[in-house]
Amino acid sequence: MNTFRLCTVLLFAALATACASAPKPAPATDAASPAVIDGTTPAPAITEAAPPVDAPAQETGSDTVPATEPAAGVPAPATDAEDDFAAIYGGSVADPTLPAAVASPAVYDPWEKFNRKVHRFNNAVDRGVARPLARAYSNVVPRPMRLGVSNFFNNLTQPLSAINHLLQGRPKQASQALGRFLLNSTLGIGGIFDPASDAKLPRRSEDFGQTLGVWGWKKSRYVELPFFGPRTVRDVFGLAGDIPLSPVRYIEDDKTRIFLQGLNLVDTRAQLLSLDSLREGAVDDYTLVRDSWMQRRAYQIEGTRSKDEDKSLPDYLNDEDPDPTVPANAMPMPQITPGG
Repeated sequence: MNTFRLCTVLLFAALATACASAPKPAPATDAASPAVIDGTTPAPAITEAAPPVDAPAQETGSDTVPATEPAAGVPAPATDAEDDFAAIYGGSVADPTLPAAVASPAVYDPWEKFNRKVHRFNNAVDRGVARPLARAYSNVVPRPMRLGVSNFFNNLTQPLSAINHLLQGRPKQASQALGRFLLNSTLGIGGIFDPASDAKLPRRSEDFGQTLGVWGWKKSRYVELPFFGPRTVRDVFGLAGDIPLSPVRYIEDDKTRIFLQGLNLVDTRAQLLSLDSLREGAVDDYTLVRDSWMQRRAYQIEGTRSKDEDKSLPDYLNDEDPDPTVPANAMPMPQITPGG
């Protein structure tokens, strides 16, 4: 009997414990709760969420209805997703030390119809002559030798850069350009090697077109010249100042001069082979070449006009990357002298 009573007490204690630990049922929201059918639990009734207590109200007749839209002229509050996006991709830049980007220049191209015809002609010459020669040059000549050729022609532009630096009122940069020329011409064996870069002398090629831009000729119409490629009217006038100062022009032997000018053209085109894939995928090759050249030119002139260039522009803009134009002194032609 005692055993029976003990079992009964333990059974009631287990039932009480189970009831105490079971979750309490949610209060019914309707007058009548749905019945349990076939042993399944009915889905909870869907009810409208009550508006927040501090939500503004709008009057409609004699009743007041909670406002569901913000008043006119008041921006809607940002959602959580918008807040997260702003936190990740907000107005901050990746590197706050970089200067503000140069605004893309508004291209002034009233001669577009003529320029497109010249562009098609230049492309035909490039596909038929320049590009095959550049590819053959890159395949046959080893890279160290090609680098020496590029250094040689870059070194020849430094006296012209020094003069233009002086015309722009920058004697420090002019002395650096002249120092590069003297150092590379001697220790660099005629400019084939580049010890000036190891000596931390920056390389910045300046031309008279950039000088005219620094002097205030900012806006100039775009023009594409046969063989010379993209230019502006300002840069066409700049050619008149650059060509007479080219050291190659003063070589009296026509064969030597034309060979060097032709090699300069091939070397320049070989440096631009990496851009061919980008141009082939362009919807409008003319617009791509025009806009990219104008933007590059704007960076060059704005970098020159800056009073503290070394600190205001990052190194990748101060360095002279290949410029997609034919050098002013690289057009092979016989020397014209008075009297034939």
